[in-house]
Amino acid sequence: MLSFAPFAGRRTLGYPSRSAANRIAVPQLYRPLEDVVITMPHRLLIASAIVAAGGASLFGLVAAQEPASPAPEGAPAPVAEMIPPPANESPRWAVVERHNLGGNTTVGGTVVPLEEITFTAQMSGNVEMIAGNEGDFFKRGTTLAELDEAGLRAQRQAALAAIANAQATVRNAEVQYQREREEPSPKQGGNMMSQMMPMPFFGGDRETGVTRGATLHQYRTQIEQAQGAVVTAQAQLREVDAKLEDVKSVAPFDGYITHKHVNPGDTVQPGQPLLSFADMNHLQLQTDVPTRLSAPLTPGFVTKVKLDDPNQTVVMARVAQVFPMADPTRHTVRVKLDLQEGAPAKAGMYAEVLIPQPESDMGSAPAIPISALVYRGGLPMVYVLDAQNRPRLHLLRLGEQYGDRVSVLTGLQGGERVLLNPAEAD
Repeated sequence: MLSFAPFAGRRTLGYPSRSAANRIAVPQLYRPLEDVVITMPHRLLIASAIVAAGGASLFGLVAAQEPASPAPEGAPAPVAEMIPPPANESPRWAVVERHNLGGNTTVGGTVVPLEEITFTAQMSGNVEMIAGNEGDFFKRGTTLAELDEAGLRAQRQAALAAIANAQATVRNAEVQYQREREEPSPKQGGNMMSQMMPMPFFGGDRETGVTRGATLHQYRTQIEQAQGAVVTAQAQLREVDAKLEDVKSVAPFDGYITHKHVNPGDTVQPGQPLLSFADMNHLQLQTDVPTRLSAPLTPGFVTKVKLDDPNQTVVMARVAQVFPMADPTRHTVRVKLDLQEGAPAKAGMYAEVLIPQPESDMGSAPAIPISALVYRGGLPMVYVLDAQNRPRLHLLRLGEQYGDRVSVLTGLQGGERVLLNPAEAD
């Protein structure tokens, strides 16, 4: 066993070993390493002590740099420790604020064709032909639908025969009348003596003036009756011809079949719809405007219309017609506007028309981000968060758009919380 004399100022550290030989004398930090006097049974204990001291120092350094472990799940985090979301992430909701509307408002409407008709059956029968399907285009004058006309053809032949019979009756009546005028018929009847003796002996068989006039009048009446029968037969023929024209449904203008109500072989009754036909190249916006907002809308007035397409396209439109009477129930006036040529609109599409109100002070109105809007059936809606952060769907009536925000005329009051990007939330 090696033994080293201890130096002054040395500190002795105790170890679990009970042997005095296992004590290690560690010098102060400022002393040289060779001043250390160690009393131990073997050199291996020296290496173990050095490794333990270095490991303790390294553990303390790592522990000082390692962040604290997160709190257990479900435990409330202190406010001071809440980390705000990254700057590039927008909040999931926004508070509705009120802004000045200015002098404009918008009213929703529906895009309709300029011309649209529905063909109906004018008589009972079977459908013989339908020209095409929905979406097929046809030029003006094309036969679109046709019913079976076999029965009408038979009626026409009967009408022609009635005309011929009536005309023959007229000719016969005229011949009889002319014969009576030139060669009066002998008197019929008389006594037995007048029939046995010669006519000159009894004064002849000529009719008197009154009797002859009555006979001529009778023949003229027969002529007139026959002529009336001719007129009646001719009228029946024209009626049948008119029905034959109604058998065919002819396109009155260039357009498309929008709806087919029957198919070939179906049996129809008078008044039953056959198909709908419309001019899709010329479209209008039909809207019901509240009477208090309808003053600027006069025929010829030009304004903007926003279509409900993916791009929210804005086109120009001209007021074509303003109905003279308001709806007594809804208190609205129907207005039709001609859309500009080439507008990317379709019949049945929802659209909004901008109505200026220069002389009205509409004050402020709620405004929401456009990203909060969601459309259901072409109608603008928004999810409003309640006190429990549950979204509730609200139907809106939108006003004018200001940048990335749009004013709300009805549906919100201001101060509500609306859900942003509802499509992503779904």
